[in-house]
Amino acid sequence: MSVTIESSQKTPVLAFHYGDEHIAFERTYRMSNAQRVLIKVHPDCSVLVHAPAAASDEDVLNAVKKRARWIYQQLRDFRAQLTHVVPRQYISGESYYYLGKQYMLKVTADPGAKQQVKLLRGKLEVTVRQKNPEKVRELLDMWYKSRAQEVFAKRLCAILEQALWVTEQPPLRLRIMKTQWGSCSPNGRLTLNPHLVKAPRECIDYVILHELCHIAEHNHSQRFYRLMRQVMPNWEKVKSRLDDMATMLLNGVC
Repeated sequence: MSVTIESSQKTPVLAFHYGDEHIAFERTYRMSNAQRVLIKVHPDCSVLVHAPAAASDEDVLNAVKKRARWIYQQLRDFRAQLTHVVPRQYISGESYYYLGKQYMLKVTADPGAKQQVKLLRGKLEVTVRQKNPEKVRELLDMWYKSRAQEVFAKRLCAILEQALWVTEQPPLRLRIMKTQWGSCSPNGRLTLNPHLVKAPRECIDYVILHELCHIAEHNHSQRFYRLMRQVMPNWEKVKSRLDDMATMLLNGVC
């Protein structure tokens, strides 16, 4: 196993070899009181490592190399999933997810009709003035974002009833992210990925709960996981279910 370091000033890119695999990862800095090194392999096969600011690059590399086999396997699994991903053509007959269920797309061209998306009789019906895949994609994106805003707001209110450590409803915004479902800013603002609305409700609840726990605990400490278990005892099972769908949902192909 050989090691190379390619550093930039703010976010160093470190790399090492495991067998015939060249594994590069971006290092980010955790809060000063954090001790653990956290490793994340994302569905797009990027690797992100959160490490204490006091740790040297060599220390971080040594910690990451101890998980080299696990990282290698995660990369293999995600690449295998990506080989089955077929780019969307936005034509009738394709299937799309919404709240964990699949719906067949039906595209109707009507020069005099209102261009819109409706969920009717188990189908996702898109009406356009003339068949244009780019317009269908645009309408679907707008529909998903609209539904995401409504669904996320409702689920946030429901979960807040149990998240007793949150004293007031945090602001919520949407942002498409390639490798994340959500985030929580230091001032308590939640950001959620609109692609998440394609996942089952319990997966949406898990992500919202995860971010609400960060309002009380910014790190993934024992207290953080204690809060998670209080509201969702089976969160690990739900997370696993969401992880299995991540490649498709985050890449916007279903």
